[in-house]
Amino acid sequence: MGFYTYDCLGWPFTGMLPGGGTVFIDDFTLAVSGAGGTAAIAAAKMGLKTLAVTGVGEDLMGDWVLQRLAQFGVDTSAVQHQPGWRTSSSIVTTRLDGSRPALHMKGATGNFFVDDALLPQVIDTKVFHAGGVGLMTAMDKGRNGEVMKAAKANGCLTTADVFAGSPDDMPAIADVLPYTDYFMPSIEEAQALSGFTAKPDLARFFLDLGVRACVLTLGADGAYYHDASGVSFHMPAFEVAVKCTCGCGDAFDAGFAVGLVKGFDAETAVRFAQATSALNATGLGSQAGVESFEKTLAFMKSTPMRRRA
Repeated sequence: MGFYTYDCLGWPFTGMLPGGGTVFIDDFTLAVSGAGGTAAIAAAKMGLKTLAVTGVGEDLMGDWVLQRLAQFGVDTSAVQHQPGWRTSSSIVTTRLDGSRPALHMKGATGNFFVDDALLPQVIDTKVFHAGGVGLMTAMDKGRNGEVMKAAKANGCLTTADVFAGSPDDMPAIADVLPYTDYFMPSIEEAQALSGFTAKPDLARFFLDLGVRACVLTLGADGAYYHDASGVSFHMPAFEVAVKCTCGCGDAFDAGFAVGLVKGFDAETAVRFAQATSALNATGLGSQAGVESFEKTLAFMKSTPMRRRA
């Protein structure tokens, strides 16, 4: 459930000419991205039965997002689209180092709403993922917390990822934390929300707000896991040739969900999530490098991890 966006990506981006003109690039693609969209497709590629819960516009981009999700077997019956809505969309300019400055229109991510009639379908799952808390304007006014509470009551394992840049985003995110088993922000988002910088302090801040475990994504430095029982560890990133980092954190969420469904222990689940994220970075656009559970598992077992600095 959450943030789904239509992405138009070009690589490699070196800058625009002043006043106009044309800059030639080597690769160009379209992708469904976002903290919900990337996770849904990557999870579906790895064999999970997946339901998309979001909103799109009645426009060309929305039509393509629905078609693309269906191509990967994602159930789109809970995707809302209304006259006047516009699909969340981005123009992503990817540099040679994998970084990707983007232009983004928020769109229908801010419009959709899970009402009581839709709720039973949404929480009929083993793992419920809320991706992009803080970007879902209608849902961020207390409804995300209600949906997460219902998911927990229904026996779901719950995971959450966020969009956050300052403590001002904390009220919407605090609503979901008491009902979140695995809270998975980037370290930059966690720092912006909490004011802390050290990983153990960040984890304790969110654990005190009710989460069962905090899993911080650290970019090229891997991931950090810390749960309420006191178990904590750092998982390095894998050695890969990076093409595009778009969606890496969201692919991590998908890999972690797969690990939960497969019954992996915490360290194996985080390592598998890291493998999913690493494969994501090898292609242009979210989930482009993710192919299947078997290939991700083989990659995890055979690819060296980076040494800690």
